Amino acid sequence: MSKPKTNIEFPLKGDRGSIEIMDTTLRDGEQTSGVSFMPHEKLMIARALLQDLNVDRIEVASARVSEGEMEAVKNISRWASQNGKLDRVEVLGFVDETKSVDWIVESGCQRMNLLCKGSRKHCEGQLHKTLEEHADDIRRTIDYAKSKGVSVNVYLEDWSNGMKDSPDYVFALMDKLSEMPIERIMLPDTLGILNPMEVTQFVCQMVNGKWSMANGMRFDFHAHNDYDLAISNVLAAVTSGCQGIHTSVNGLGERAGNAPLASVQAVLKDHLHVLTHIDESRLGEVSHLVESYSGIAIPPNKPITGESVFTQVAGVHADGDNKAGLYQNALLPERFGRKREYALGKNSGKANILRNLEELGLELSPEQTKRVTERIIELGDKKELVTQEDLPYIVSDVLKHGAPEEHVKLLSYVVTTAYGLKPLASVRLEVNGETYEESAKGDGQFDAFVRAIRHIYKNRLGRDFPWLTNYTVSIPPGGRTDALVQTVITWNWNDRILRTRGLDADQTEAAIKSTIKMLNLLEEELPPIPR
Repeated sequence: MSKPKTNIEFPLKGDRGSIEIMDTTLRDGEQTSGVSFMPHEKLMIARALLQDLNVDRIEVASARVSEGEMEAVKNISRWASQNGKLDRVEVLGFVDETKSVDWIVESGCQRMNLLCKGSRKHCEGQLHKTLEEHADDIRRTIDYAKSKGVSVNVYLEDWSNGMKDSPDYVFALMDKLSEMPIERIMLPDTLGILNPMEVTQFVCQMVNGKWSMANGMRFDFHAHNDYDLAISNVLAAVTSGCQGIHTSVNGLGERAGNAPLASVQAVLKDHLHVLTHIDESRLGEVSHLVESYSGIAIPPNKPITGESVFTQVAGVHADGDNKAGLYQNALLPERFGRKREYALGKNSGKANILRNLEELGLELSPEQTKRVTERIIELGDKKELVTQEDLPYIVSDVLKHGAPEEHVKLLSYVVTTAYGLKPLASVRLEVNGETYEESAKGDGQFDAFVRAIRHIYKNRLGRDFPWLTNYTVSIPPGGRTDALVQTVITWNWNDRILRTRGLDADQTEAAIKSTIKMLNLLEEELPPIPR
């Protein structure tokens, strides 16, 4: 047994080449409370990670969990084999001699991440074995894996506590592991207890150990975010010599989750100037794919992928951007397939208004812009959301020009619902002076209303009708039963995204107002209806 000298100096000097990314969304990420991916969902996420994002490796399951896991890994392994990516697919296995290896072989995978005990407390308290007994069990499992053509990486589970409480155990175990055919040693902060100074100290001890120097052993770092230090700890691990980092999309993972892939990519590139193989322009779409399958919403202020992180709210920021990009950093939205937006509200100021008017092709005089700004501030003080699509209406209302013209008017409607029956909507709509009536059933009152409108557009007007892609409802803080309901609906029309808002005391009425606003926006651009 040898205890290496502690070295807390950062060995990272300038560019260090490429850092390997192993994403564990499909294994550790699925341990997020309430998350369970279907086999076909796992395949779609695996394809997105390996093919679209170009992640170096993915960990897709734990061995022996369920028949569903077996089906998922078989599907992924089959696709990966057909596309030359099977060596980038990994499965968590256990020190059980033959069972995990046989499971992995049956699944078609060829790489096992073997979960070993990285602290004396886990070895003796959970396994009730000595270090020597555990090392013998590890050796037998690895030898069997090699006989079956399965390569092995090793997790040192609870390594962070091991380095804190029983470093002699960790170093003795490493002496034994260094004699085995292992490709990578993976260092997990299993309970998310480390800070960057400790990560620096402990990783340096591992990297500078005699086993590493003699065998050229590779080390991965696996962060957890219990103290919100996962990204900081990743930075410390890389500067201390780790060659691989474990991530998950959207930071999914047990308890507070893992290091988010998008943030890791940005930090490695912008702060450490190291290379990865990640196509960062696809981060947003893969993030939303995982959001959809996991059911875990991305916070609006989530770095890189959150809806509002590239939105400037303060007018002084927009003014600075207009003049010299003064309020922009290296995280340019175009890097990630997005664009910068300028919010409309009480903090907007003239610069934000001008930016949005410019995008809509609307030109106003300084006096008109001032009046529109005052109205938006007034709406913002009432906590109302102001969208870019609202601007033509605000301009029309403020300037009394009557434009945009109200092409679509809801003359009357009735929605009914009864226990055991589908809701029914009857709608009377005026479009460019012509009146149309339709009825339809739906899965809810608003669904029935939209189906009736869709019938008018498709059957009576011969036009495509936009598809609803997102529907959010909010009320002011306090949750009173008499509170106004704000409904924001996102529509997709010929690959163009529209967001419209309705405000009313009744949720269905608010959604209907939002829908009529969307129809008027479309009528501004559609050709006239043949008479």
